[in-house]
Amino acid sequence: MYHHFLGQTRSFSKFLNISSSVKEALANGEGVVALESTVITHGLPYPHNLSTARSLEQKVRSSGSHPATIALFDGKIHVGLDDEKLEILASSKNAVKVSTRDIAKTIIKKEVGGTTVASTMKIAHAAGISVFATGGIGGVHRGADQTFDISADLQELSKTPVCVVCSGVKSILDIPKTVEYLETHSVNCVVYGSENVFPSFFTRKSNNKAQFSTERLEEVVELIKTSKSLGLPYGTILACPIPEKNAADGDLIQNAIDQAISEAIEQNIASQNVTPFILARVNQLTKGASMATNIALLENNASIAGRLAAKMCDRRPITVSHTQPTSSSHRNPKVVSQKNRKVHFPKYFLFSILCFVS
Repeated sequence: MYHHFLGQTRSFSKFLNISSSVKEALANGEGVVALESTVITHGLPYPHNLSTARSLEQKVRSSGSHPATIALFDGKIHVGLDDEKLEILASSKNAVKVSTRDIAKTIIKKEVGGTTVASTMKIAHAAGISVFATGGIGGVHRGADQTFDISADLQELSKTPVCVVCSGVKSILDIPKTVEYLETHSVNCVVYGSENVFPSFFTRKSNNKAQFSTERLEEVVELIKTSKSLGLPYGTILACPIPEKNAADGDLIQNAIDQAISEAIEQNIASQNVTPFILARVNQLTKGASMATNIALLENNASIAGRLAAKMCDRRPITVSHTQPTSSSHRNPKVVSQKNRKVHFPKYFLFSILCFVS
């Protein structure tokens, strides 16, 4: 796993532009939370997208961690955006939706790109960030037995050890099949709360259960640490039901979803365009109720992720190995170059200053 992470970091380093504040936070062992940007470019209309992006960053800060909104500009992957870049992202008419497969294309075309759950996970992991907050993950689309339309988010969760704090699966999808997929691919799936019922994005409950539930973030930290110690390369979902006071009328939204899905089929809308179309149409049909609920759950998840990231760093063990090195570790130490300075780190220590990097 070490070699996989190091190789991925080297591969991305040419294209990564990590903000000074995020670099400093990681170097100091402080909590950092990655934030995706398709919610800005494709999920919410302007100017609600901009105000929400600012609000999410503030929620992370208020919870004791540092926000790192991720997006692509001018052939670079930016990890941590200033307000000027947030404004550009929110107001762009030509921003593209960037899943993992689209990262290279967006770089060579120098497009403005909003990152999905999948690409945000990939980039966050390469940057050394292990907690990520979003609204809901993608999943198995309804009718996938005919279309094979399954979100790349699920594939990324099956191979990238990042904790995704979300409100479950977007309710426009096939939740039971998505939960089955996650189980098949060994993804940790935990509900944050007293009841082990997987949330349904806009509403607090679905008819599906997760692995287990907990009211203690410390237990989530232990789960992530133990998975890392075991060398398990899978992601973790921390599913957070929307707060009771913000929960929308489930029947109202479900009826709107069903209508929007029918319209998408009639209009031959497919692939990456399905989710943005349905979310926008549902917002129209519910007269804004779904958007207000969406923003509320995004803010709640950002707050929880901020607390989780801070606890992960607080609880990070600091140990020095006294075991004799094996023959494979007699190689020269790795060298990290910063400007004109060279800092030597032995293999087992490289990047240990980052919180729970795997």
